Amino acid sequence: MGPRDVLRHTMAETGTSQSQLARISGVRQPSISQFLSGTIEFSDDQIDRLLSCMGYRLEVSRRAVNANLTRSERRSWSMHRQLATHLTTTSLTTWQPTIFANIARLRAGVRGQPHLANIDDWEHLVSTQDVAALRRALTGVDRHSIEMREVTPMGGILTEEERHQALQRAV
Repeated sequence: MGPRDVLRHTMAETGTSQSQLARISGVRQPSISQFLSGTIEFSDDQIDRLLSCMGYRLEVSRRAVNANLTRSERRSWSMHRQLATHLTTTSLTTWQPTIFANIARLRAGVRGQPHLANIDDWEHLVSTQDVAALRRALTGVDRHSIEMREVTPMGGILTEEERHQALQRAV
């Protein structure tokens, strides 16, 4: 059950309306409505505060869940993960000519969305040297990171040996 469902269920169970919860908690009713409709997000602390106004508390259970990547996605993730072990501002500066040449090559041959937008994202991240965001794109298992790696401009950076090792680990 997601946070919205938890709040919605607790409100129904306690017979608490949005306006009552707003008066008790001090959180504006439109904000509660926007959270319940998915327009805005609340932190766990904010949700806990709202639940406490109804005599409940939030219990969060976190656990690691396998991302269940396809064989192709896992191979790509493994190679990009290997790249992430070398990623620093200095290494990125060294890699930039190769990456920008790859981006130009990709732009000439890639059509359609989300690929073109993802190439724009790569170019922005590399141009601004946003190492943290690049690391997320290289190693993320969310849909956007997976799709970004489908049009990776990172070819030619790993040594052949590192590439082979990364592919072996992906099996």
